[in-house]
Amino acid sequence: MTIAFTPSESAPAETEPPVVPEPAGPVMAEEPEFWEPSDPEPQDARDAHEPPDTDDADDAPDVDDADVHGQDHDPVVVRDARDFGVYARTGGWAFALKVARSVRPGGQPAEGTARTKVSAKAFAELAGCSPERVMRYYKAWDMAADDGLVPQFEVLVPGEDIELPDADVWLSYYASRSSASSVRGQAISAAAEAEGIRPTKALEVAENPTALRAAILADPGTAQAARGALLDRMKEDPALQTEMARAIARTDDLKKAVASEAKAADRIGYVRQIVEKGQIRTPAGQTVEAPAEIRAEAERHLSLLDELDDSEEAGEWAGEAYDTVKNLVAKAVEEDPALRVQERRTRFYNSLQKATKVFEELTLDEVMEEDIYEADMLQRLEALQEAIGTCISALRRATTAS
Repeated sequence: MTIAFTPSESAPAETEPPVVPEPAGPVMAEEPEFWEPSDPEPQDARDAHEPPDTDDADDAPDVDDADVHGQDHDPVVVRDARDFGVYARTGGWAFALKVARSVRPGGQPAEGTARTKVSAKAFAELAGCSPERVMRYYKAWDMAADDGLVPQFEVLVPGEDIELPDADVWLSYYASRSSASSVRGQAISAAAEAEGIRPTKALEVAENPTALRAAILADPGTAQAARGALLDRMKEDPALQTEMARAIARTDDLKKAVASEAKAADRIGYVRQIVEKGQIRTPAGQTVEAPAEIRAEAERHLSLLDELDDSEEAGEWAGEAYDTVKNLVAKAVEEDPALRVQERRTRFYNSLQKATKVFEELTLDEVMEEDIYEADMLQRLEALQEAIGTCISALRRATTAS
């Protein structure tokens, strides 16, 4: 397709005014208006850049504007409609061409013509926008030229029209924000492309954290998306994990919520282990094969838990599943004589191990200090000694009986 903007050659050569790019027309979605001034010039300065008014007939397109669909139209309206159509078909390529054919570092003449190109700074002053904005279009054209999509700068002549690529290719080359060229911006752009969205959307959000915060506070859907993103980020960011854990630990309500969720997760894990491994853990800590009845009940409760939505409270369901399965385990232990004996033996060993550990932690050095002595300390030790003696005697009788 070929753009059809009004040639600048219509004015006499000796009085030819500076080339002023025409307005971009309506601002398209995701595409900032190219000619929007970053620092508007005073009116007198803008007037100095603008060419004198010419007759409407000179600006009219080379078509019969008197009869379009049987109606008469103002030539200026027709011109705007045609320019809009070019933009709709080519997107930013129409304006990138204006930059590519008019801008050259140092303002050197174009090859094979007397027309002199200008610097990006001079072009920006004529356009009423920033040089950085001009250079983003310049770089987009340069990358496309390297890919063979458009001609190189050297063969382009100011005012010359060429066939342009389709609009949907433009965003693959154009970075509408200066942050896109930074390491951070490139990472954001890559992540946006991986998520299937335009990089410009993600860059805009990253450049305005206050707006992101407002959206999270006001909209549950945005908050949910932010939560998921933070969880994914924390998997690969230990520093963020530490910060989040510290923030939760310092907030009482969050700390209680985490403790509650951890308890529910442990209970669900207890039920899941019975289903997946086919084993039960007794109250005393034994691990034995799960009876068929217990395994079937555990599977039923686990299926109900897995069907819960993320928004549903799992604590109550987890508690019910845990209590049901735990009671069945206790019943199974009592109904199996061999298992019941082993359970009591295990419980006795656990208690003995705890008592031994506690007693070993007592030091004679502390006992020798007169300041800590209390009369009931000796009484308690004597009572403990008597209880241990009774226990030893009972075990000896059991050994003799067996």
